[in-house]
Amino acid sequence: MTPTRSYLTVAIPFVNARPHLGYAYELVLADVAARARRALGPAGSVRLLGGTDEHAQKNVLAAEAAGVDTRAFVDANAARFVELGAALGVSFDDFVRTSADPRHRPAVERLWRAVAERGDLYRRPYAGDYCVGCEEFLAPGALVGGVCPEHGRPPERVEEDNWFFRLSAYRDQVEDLIAGGRLRVAPEPFRNEVLAFVRAGLDDVSVSRSAARARGWGVPVPGDPGQVVYVWFDALANYISALGYGDPGGPGPAYRRWWDGAGSRVHVIGKGILRFHAVLWPAVLASAGEPPPDEVRVHPYLTAGGAKLSKSAGGGAGLAPGDVIARYGLDALRWWFARDVHPTVDTAFSPQRLVARADEDLAGGLGNVAGRIATLVARRGDGTVPPAAAGPPVAAVAGLAERTAEALAAFDLRGGTGLIVEAVAALNRDLEETRPWALARDPARAAQLDAVLGRQLAAAREIAAAVAPVVPEGAARLADRLAAGPDGRLPAAGPVFPRLGDGRRGAARRFAGVATAR
Repeated sequence: MTPTRSYLTVAIPFVNARPHLGYAYELVLADVAARARRALGPAGSVRLLGGTDEHAQKNVLAAEAAGVDTRAFVDANAARFVELGAALGVSFDDFVRTSADPRHRPAVERLWRAVAERGDLYRRPYAGDYCVGCEEFLAPGALVGGVCPEHGRPPERVEEDNWFFRLSAYRDQVEDLIAGGRLRVAPEPFRNEVLAFVRAGLDDVSVSRSAARARGWGVPVPGDPGQVVYVWFDALANYISALGYGDPGGPGPAYRRWWDGAGSRVHVIGKGILRFHAVLWPAVLASAGEPPPDEVRVHPYLTAGGAKLSKSAGGGAGLAPGDVIARYGLDALRWWFARDVHPTVDTAFSPQRLVARADEDLAGGLGNVAGRIATLVARRGDGTVPPAAAGPPVAAVAGLAERTAEALAAFDLRGGTGLIVEAVAALNRDLEETRPWALARDPARAAQLDAVLGRQLAAAREIAAAVAPVVPEGAARLADRLAAGPDGRLPAAGPVFPRLGDGRRGAARRFAGVATAR
């Protein structure tokens, strides 16, 4: 059952480099779920939040390496992430830039003070191995061959005086939240992983950095300007800063509606930051007296050539989202994300896989059957849409849009797109069984032809509605292709989904060469 009110968020990325294809997948994953929930619920029942994480040491170091002022560097790269959302067709309702949005700093300060008033912050000296890529101190024994297992680089040794959060005091509460289902971590393997981590015991964590080491970049610790708030304490607060948590006089109506009120609060994240979202964040919220999220929806990585796609790998070995969209189109990329990416296992991306999936399912499947029906309608009698077109669709397609939306809203993208593929196959079978082209040759069977074409056209329209959360642009073109104009006729048009493999195989091979040669 889809919640009547949904607040969906994506992880906000560091802006130390250009976006990569793996993060593009996360944006589309959340957007598909948000669009599906909007289709199922009343207007205004879904809010989708994006943003950029800008108060990170790695952003400062990247700016220094580029010889650019930190503010100018962050602004330029943040703009690229804003552009990425637009290029992917992501239906954000709000977007937070943590270094530039006036709502953010007051929210971080309010959250810090609330935790401090609870007595859960204290200051002490600390020495440890710090991974700038992770933006965290690594636990003893976490290194593999002397390097961070996530980023493949040796950490730096850091010794300084920091503020610490009493995470250890919340071990039982966090375990109860996850084990009891109050905080749902999904899919199941990630729930098991984080529960094992919590049950092994939690240490207190450093939640500030010296202002000197941070080059003064960040939110100053309230009452202690020699320290800045740790980027993860700062970044996680974006989920509530966007709702007016830091408003003068207390959290505003948006916070009460979307966070403190009834509904569903869902964080969509990559597996590498699971512990921050499922352990640190609910513990900080509990300390501040605020409710936890309802769900942490975790996804695996995309890979290319056996390596994880990441900004540190140069945007994923040359696979920039904008390049993929420019070569193969947005419909193909969004459909591949929804149809092929495994929910728990890292998935390899290649242009060939993208092209094959789009040609099979979109051009050869959905686009082909819609084109067949449109052609048959155009050749019927005077070429107008049969009167029965508003009637019930092919039985196997009945209720498809709602069934698909339910699956997509629950993040079952493979299941939802599978329903669409099955519906296309059922419609093609119906065409072969009823043979409307043969009926059209017998004037005495005109009424039967109208009934057959009417339900087939209705079925194609139902499929177009079902596919809208996944490929909104393609669905809009498909709906236009199947909609009668003022003259009662369907518009004459070319393929809704062009084949990518015909005449573009060379481009696919060249692009694959770029992807693997770097």
